[in-house]
Amino acid sequence: MTATILDGARVAADIRRETAEAASELAARGAVPGLAVILAGDDPASQVYVRNKEKGAREAGIRAQTLRFPATVTEAMLLAEIGRLNADPEVDAILVQLPLPAGIGSSRILEAVDPAKDVDGFHPFNVGRLVQGKPAPVPCTPAGVMELLRRENVPLRGTRAVVLGRSDIVGKPMATLLTKADATVTVAHSKTRDLPALCREADLLVAAIGRPAFVTADFIREGAVVVDVGINRIDTAEEVARCFPGNEAKAAAFAAKGSLLVGDVHPVDVTERASRYTPVPGGVGPLTIARLLANTLDLCRARRRL
Repeated sequence: MTATILDGARVAADIRRETAEAASELAARGAVPGLAVILAGDDPASQVYVRNKEKGAREAGIRAQTLRFPATVTEAMLLAEIGRLNADPEVDAILVQLPLPAGIGSSRILEAVDPAKDVDGFHPFNVGRLVQGKPAPVPCTPAGVMELLRRENVPLRGTRAVVLGRSDIVGKPMATLLTKADATVTVAHSKTRDLPALCREADLLVAAIGRPAFVTADFIREGAVVVDVGINRIDTAEEVARCFPGNEAKAAAFAAKGSLLVGDVHPVDVTERASRYTPVPGGVGPLTIARLLANTLDLCRARRRL
């Protein structure tokens, strides 16, 4: 079987275009959506993510500001800044970039964000509303996955879905959204007994476990749809050979860069077993930022009653 790619990059571009058009209409009515990002510390991946978010916001007509703090920032300083942003009428959405520096409790920081400005949907108030099926901002990655499945006409009603991973950011909200779409959902994780056999039962397998190429052929039912949420950096020749056996182009790219990106699903096995799948990079990643922009727009409309 030759699997077909679920083109997250194309769907993300469509979402960005629609968001930009809607933001332009709001601006014409005097309401420019405002996004504030808090970045604390010097985590390299976070620096890249925030730059991409800033760029995406500008292109969508969203007024974005990034508040950068050194790794020595205190919890009290961050809480004070969040309080200021909560009170700022020009800020519709607040994003706290994780991870935070050591010693700062992310739960207390995230819970300080006004739920009406919680663009990531991480506040307990919004998590509760999501579980109850009430309107609430939805975490960006699961929301992006659902948008991809909808626009690519992947059937969900009655589907047996397995979500591999139980994080608050992806796994749990992903399971909630799939359940709401009438899929029959199992949440699996590293402690699940006979994990490959359970995953093989899935018509739809969502991998979000954070381990490079962990999901191999024996996890994937023939013809299943596979969504790979993971993005991992591999930096040894042995890992490259395991993930891309006999692929001279990948070996050359690794030799030039010193590392490669791979998802949680083995990139060769998935093409041989699945019917449709998301590649890494270019699959779920672009959707996360696209949904962040759309969430900002939704919060602006709700706050300003537009």
